[in-house]
Amino acid sequence: MFQRDLLAGKRILVTGGGSGLGAAMAARFAGLGASLLLCGRRAEALEATAATLRADHGATVTTAVCDLRDAAAVESMVDQAWAQAPLDVLVNNAAASFIARSETLSVRAADAILATTLHGALYATLALGRRWIAARRPGVVLSILSTSTITGRAYTMPSAVAKSGLLAMTRSLAVEWGPQGIRLVAIAPGPFPTEGSNRQLNPGERAGSAARAPLNPLGRVGQPAELADLASYLVSDHAGYINGEMVTIDGGAHLRSSGAEDLLNWTPEQWAALRPAR
Repeated sequence: MFQRDLLAGKRILVTGGGSGLGAAMAARFAGLGASLLLCGRRAEALEATAATLRADHGATVTTAVCDLRDAAAVESMVDQAWAQAPLDVLVNNAAASFIARSETLSVRAADAILATTLHGALYATLALGRRWIAARRPGVVLSILSTSTITGRAYTMPSAVAKSGLLAMTRSLAVEWGPQGIRLVAIAPGPFPTEGSNRQLNPGERAGSAARAPLNPLGRVGQPAELADLASYLVSDHAGYINGEMVTIDGGAHLRSSGAEDLLNWTPEQWAALRPAR
């Protein structure tokens, strides 16, 4: 299935594509023949990843600095990209989250998570969906969710709300836009530690693979390449009959717990020490 031209001819927009799992997916897409548009808020990270993809895969890669929380900025980015060449796939990967006791969250903190994770993905999806429908072009939207859509998740409640909202979007638009040749699919990753996720979600003794692996039935965390392979399949024509579904990739961890139970035992002092870090 993973022949070198699997994604040839497809132009893929990856939000949050400059680092972490976004960069890992972009690299796999490039290796399979896709051209890419990477967007995010940090120009330096985007350009570094783009340069690596060009050097390693000879891929056509462009970048766009965009604050997904700003609907007008998202519309402008998509408009400029479309003027260069139509996009075929959107990967909603950008997200924001951090651990906190929900009763201590300010409205501003909750909005910061919802604005990027839910609203930004919704803005991008609608911007591309309108263009696909108007041009009578097929398209694919892949949203990177989490297993909190199945279990909920203590101490990252706004993220669980946002991801669950995107699952509802995926299922709703799969029916509404399916007749237009537009598929919507989703992935629910379990623990795939990255520098960013460790900083926001796994501080202190929770950091790294060693701390999370014993909680997983397979005794390990996920590797970025595993997620990238699944993403490549779902956006490819081989998955053309998969629509409105979320695929879980977590080693079975969600069958055991939501992954946040250890935080129930944290002391007030541990929570207090975390706040300055944010």
